[in-house]
Amino acid sequence: MDSGLLTLPQTDIGSFERSKARLEAAKRAATVEPGSTLTDAQKKAARKAAEDFEAVFITQMLNPIFEGLSTDSMFGGGQSEEVYRSLMLDEVGKSVAHRGGFGIADNVYTQLLKLQEA
Repeated sequence: MDSGLLTLPQTDIGSFERSKARLEAAKRAATVEPGSTLTDAQKKAARKAAEDFEAVFITQMLNPIFEGLSTDSMFGGGQSEEVYRSLMLDEVGKSVAHRGGFGIADNVYTQLLKLQEA
């Protein structure tokens, strides 16, 4: 008998619970204990290192995009444009990482703190 209602497929609750448990375990593993023995300067240095790492990663991802672009002869092109393009991509990578980036810096920062605490 068709009641006209949309029937949803049955989901495996056990699978959902296992995924939820894995996610919670990963969250617990990624948190830094409040009783940290690291100084604020050490935490700040770790954060900067993590952001720098993400900036380099982003820059390396952007490089292939710009390699295929031809340079306009109106603005010179050549070696100097390649140098300035490289500098521009470095700054774009830093800017994106500083504003949150892809989230890589957060994970790297957490792992750096854990390694320094050990």
